[in-house]
This record gives sequence, structure tokens and C-alpha cells, in this order.
Amino acid sequence: MFYRHPKPFPDGFLWGASTSSYQVEGAWNEDGKGMSVQDLHTPPAGITDFKVASDHYHHMEEDVALMAELGLKAYRFSISWSRVMPEGDGAVNEAGLAFYDRLVDALVAHDITPVATMFHFDLPLALHERGGWANRATVDAFERYALVLFERLGDRIKMWLTINEQNVMVIHPNAMNPGRLPEAPELYQQSHNMFVASAKATLMLHEMWPDAKIGPAPNITAIYPQSCDPADVVAADNWESIRCWNYLDVACFGRYNPIAWAYMEEKGCTPVFEEGDAELLAAAKPDYLGVNYYATATVAAPKNDGTDRAARAGDQQVMLGEEGVYRSGANDHLTATEYGWIIDPIGMRTTLRRVASRYGLPILITENGLGARDTLEADGRVHDPYRIDYLRRHFEQAQLAISDGVNLIGYCPWSFMDLVSTHQGYGKRYGFVYIDRDEEDIRSMARIRKDSFAWYKHVIETNGAEL
Repeated sequence: MFYRHPKPFPDGFLWGASTSSYQVEGAWNEDGKGMSVQDLHTPPAGITDFKVASDHYHHMEEDVALMAELGLKAYRFSISWSRVMPEGDGAVNEAGLAFYDRLVDALVAHDITPVATMFHFDLPLALHERGGWANRATVDAFERYALVLFERLGDRIKMWLTINEQNVMVIHPNAMNPGRLPEAPELYQQSHNMFVASAKATLMLHEMWPDAKIGPAPNITAIYPQSCDPADVVAADNWESIRCWNYLDVACFGRYNPIAWAYMEEKGCTPVFEEGDAELLAAAKPDYLGVNYYATATVAAPKNDGTDRAARAGDQQVMLGEEGVYRSGANDHLTATEYGWIIDPIGMRTTLRRVASRYGLPILITENGLGARDTLEADGRVHDPYRIDYLRRHFEQAQLAISDGVNLIGYCPWSFMDLVSTHQGYGKRYGFVYIDRDEEDIRSMARIRKDSFAWYKHVIETNGAEL
């Protein structure tokens, strides 16, 4: 649909930026913090781990001042569970909780809306060693963790996200399960327990802070059939249902997506419901939806001959396809980054339209961005016109989605500052702010504004009227 006059971004639009605790904070063993599964992460040779990261823990006030200079209306961050509760349950670490107190106070003082993610891939190691999310006790631990956060921070944080990319933790379970790869039945039980934990947190927040809003933050993407062959269309529908819609259907409707459930029955991995789970899931309703969007995918009909599942080109750690369900397809209409990530701004509009049509809830884009090999030049600056071009094209499609009737309330690009990319460390940078360090030399850790920083500042100042 073409619009002669696209609708403007609404007043109060939350122009923001995102990070996650383990990728920016550093201070992995300071001030009483417990270990998380990410502290066991062994990166590829020559790539940094998460122990120092961008040292946000020690640069927090400086970083928030830069957010204010940028003009952010929202900052989407995550809270380190093991910094607040070192064992994941039991004793609270006051020093860790106080760090988030100071962070939230600083954001509020600058009129930046805090958007707090409760769990972003960094399960406390002590809980992992007791079975992790496969152990129902982790649900109880998350409920107690939520109570600690809501009691201490709920007076100032009015936008919460429960679990980041739950679907990714099922599809790519390496990060959540160091040292082993669980079979599908355990992975889907882990996922079910996360659904229950999210539901409990949602009901708790609504009771404690009725003026607050809470929702999930899965990775959602529109999927294209490789051709008009009806079998390819079914394959695309399979992907969306199993890898995307199921995670929003449970959150919004309180029941599993029927196609996803049929898939789990066929694969022998349906989760076990404990008494009261169905009622709990049905009762907990999100107020808005976080959507992490990076790229679409294209799939073809499966051959079911043992060849449907294969490593993604250029990345042997990522498997695409599912035997008898769908297989990776080609799409000549799209380009890709140097890291092989598809670039598809129109696909974001399509994704937002589909989410809005299915669920009818406000949507916050909680992640979207371009990872690139940014270089600090001799002039002391970082010139990243490719990032500006990438975000401009996505912002244009976001505006068209708003014109389509999507209730888009904000956009938080990934990421505010450079952070540790899981597989490429600081070779792959996403931020508006350059961190002066590399894989092995932390150098000055200076914060340097990229060209995209000035561009995004102007976008915010004009509320998206000038992209």
C-alpha cells in the first residue's frame, strides 16, 4: 500500500536504544555478583569473553549522560539476575541491587524511560547446576527474583520485559546450556517453564503496580515461501507457527499454537503441564509486546530425506531447517551483511503488520541493528554511513507500518554502545557509541560518538520527521 502522506511518528514515541547486562556491564565477579552461565562462555580464539565487556558497571553515570545527550526517550536494558541474587535464589546482594537503583535513578533524572528486561540469556550458574529451566524450582526462583525487583524498582520502572528471545533459547540452545546440548523434550520443557515463570511475574506486577506494563520480547520475523508452490507456503507457515507465533500465542492467548503443538506431538517433545499451569497461562495477559527484529528468512518445502537441516552458510554454529517441516531457501531479492545476516527493511513492516493483526497490542521494537567492523579513524572519529543507511530504511518502514495501523509505541535499536558480540566480540560492533577497546587490549575504554550518534540525535529531535 502506498501512502501520499504517511502518518507521522506519534507524540511520545519512545526513541530508544538497547543493551544487555552481560554484554556491557563487565565487573563479572565484583561487589558480590554471582556467576551466570555466560561467565562459562568460551569464545572462539582471538575473541574476548564477557568479563570486562564495555565496563558499563564502572561507567554507568557517563553512559547515561551520553544517552541524555543523544536525546533517548527510552533505554531498554537487562538486569543481571546473578548480580541481584548471586545463587539465583535466596540471599539478595544489596550492592548489585543498588547498582540498578542508581541506574534507574539516573535515567529518570534525565527523563529517559527505563525498559527493564528481567532475564536476557544469563541464568545464574547455581540454578543451571541444579537443572536450569528444566527444573521447576527455577520457576519459583524467578518468581522470588521478580518480587525483589518489583519491590525495589517498581516505583520507577513502569515498563518491564520478562524474558528475552525465549524462542532463540530453544532454537539455538548453546548459550543457555554450556557444556551440553539437551534433546528436544528437555528444551520444550525448559520453554514451558519459562512461560509459567513469565505468567507469574506478569500477574505479580499487575497486582503490585497496576500502572506498570509488562510483556515478552521474542525474536519475531516474517517468513517467505521460496516460491508460489503451495508446499513452500505450508513450510513458511510451519516456521512462523513453530518458531514465532507459538511464543506470542502462549503469552497473549494462554494456549499453545496448534501447529506448534502438532509439531511437538510429532517429534515427541510436548511439555508436561503441572496442575494449574493452563489456568495460570490463560490468566496472565501482557500489556504490550517487545519484538526483536533483525532479518527475515526464506524457506522451501522439506524433502524429509535427511537433508532438510543444514549449517547456515558461513556459520557452522547455526543450523537451518527442520527435518520434515521446512528447509532453508534462497531469496534473490535481498542482500546480506558481511556476516551473512539478511537485510530486509520491508520485512520488518511485514512482521509488524502480522504481529499487530494477530494480537492487537502495542508493540515496542526492542532490538534491530547492524553489526559491522567499525574503525576508529585517524581523525579520532568513527564514520558509519552504512549504519545510518540501514536504520534510515528501517525507520521508514516503521513509519509505513504505523500508517498501516500498527500501534508502534517505540523503537530501541541494538545497541546504544558497542558490546561483546557472542561470536565476533568487538570485531562486530552495533553501537551509536564506540568503545575504545579490542579483543585483548582494553585500551582507554573511552566512549566516542559515531557519526550515527549525531544522525540519530537529529532523528529524535524531529520525532522522525527528518530521517
